[in-house]
Amino acid sequence: MELVRELKQEGRRVFLDLKLYDIGETVRRAVAVIARSGADFLTLHGMRQVVRAAAEGRLGSDLKLLAVSVLTSVDEDDLRQDGDPRGLQELIDLRVRNAIEEGADGIVCSARDTARVRGIAGRGAILVNPGVRSAGVSAGDQKRIATPAEAIAAGADYIVVGRQITRSSDPRGELQRILEETALRG
Repeated sequence: MELVRELKQEGRRVFLDLKLYDIGETVRRAVAVIARSGADFLTLHGMRQVVRAAAEGRLGSDLKLLAVSVLTSVDEDDLRQDGDPRGLQELIDLRVRNAIEEGADGIVCSARDTARVRGIAGRGAILVNPGVRSAGVSAGDQKRIATPAEAIAAGADYIVVGRQITRSSDPRGELQRILEETALRG
């Protein structure tokens, strides 16, 4: 949390992608510590009890809770292999409804699901699309991906582009490529 405080003192915004998932008391206490650090965004799994506990833990702060609907590395096949009888869309819809009802400020979802999630979560929900990479870049372990332009066109408020930049020999060049693809350069 010291690094979060240092970044906030420099006037930066902080997105903690921790994907919290634990019993309610543990989540509540962890979120209370995170909220005191001044972090702006925190991810957690979109399970009803997890979101409820996180909402309790952040009381009195400006921390935005972003509930993960279903990881972008999971597809229908994975659900079947785990014995989950629900389809992917049914599970996403359930988690989005539950998360919003319990106090999440937004949802982390695949760009492929953004329009559907917006319809459930509402216009005011913050939507974050991970699994975003330029065309031709390896999908890696991701199964439900989109290009930066596709994610923005789908209605994402924020996109998460990780490995394309962080594992590149030219991170600045990859960032410029993404800005050009999305026409966001200034």
